[in-house]
Amino acid sequence: MKLKTSDKIMSITDAIKLIPDGAQVALGGWVINRCVIALTHEMIRQKKRNLIVTQGVGAMDADLLVGAGCVKRYIYAGGSLEPSIGPLSRINEANINKEIEIEEYSGLAICFKYLAGALGIPYIPTKSLLGSDIQNMLSKSTNIIEETCPFTGEKLLLLRALNPDFALVHAQRVDTEGNADISGALWDTKEMARAAKKVIISAEEIVDPELTRRTPERTIIPGYRVSAIVHAPYGAHPSALYGVYDYDHDHLMMYATAARKKETFENYVNEYVLGVKDHWEYLKKIGIKKLVEIRADPLLGY
Repeated sequence: MKLKTSDKIMSITDAIKLIPDGAQVALGGWVINRCVIALTHEMIRQKKRNLIVTQGVGAMDADLLVGAGCVKRYIYAGGSLEPSIGPLSRINEANINKEIEIEEYSGLAICFKYLAGALGIPYIPTKSLLGSDIQNMLSKSTNIIEETCPFTGEKLLLLRALNPDFALVHAQRVDTEGNADISGALWDTKEMARAAKKVIISAEEIVDPELTRRTPERTIIPGYRVSAIVHAPYGAHPSALYGVYDYDHDHLMMYATAARKKETFENYVNEYVLGVKDHWEYLKKIGIKKLVEIRADPLLGY
């Protein structure tokens, strides 16, 4: 079947050019799963600056952006590269040295903030953070306010909505109209994509809309929300993509070790990000042997 043409399909370079310096960018995925690594690499190559990055739980893509000097402010819910792999060293060091602004919530609160943005309301009430250390840390923030419910008299926290300028998501497949088919755990993907003003999708496969129409229940992000589509096989590597490939433990361990110090982190970026022309050269550097080794078991999905 010959694919229909679409103005939304573009190179990763052109898609990332849509993002100006200073934009608020939401990153999809979760820890070491479905991270937007290919899109992140390109943001570093294009030397994006002063970004406000939002993310449910911190992951390698955000750590890369912070370490490369792309981020002014980071809104997230803590995180690591999994305890067995290591911490988000570049984010942690930047936070300690006050090199970036940090606004930390719980994962649920971040999702609620996206949900408010998706619903078009300025804030959303919650009880989940009441009396917590997170509430204490955010006591001076104008993005969280303790109020009394006018109906019950109960104490509530009002969370200001998040409406990112761009949401970046990696998917198993997307059609030429932008309808994204995402399998496995979704976390805050739906809320994030609906809250954002524009969505950029990278995907393992681009298919004809006729295929997505056969299983409409699998379309997680509708095409009308999507501004750009990028073909990026293994676009989440070294994180995992359910049903397609598992995470690359060796590479993640190498990155975690390199990220501990600024100098070795820069060596990593120079070799795997700036040292390759594009995502395709990155895959060549990783090597076909490794990419085949981490292919998912069709029954287990990882």
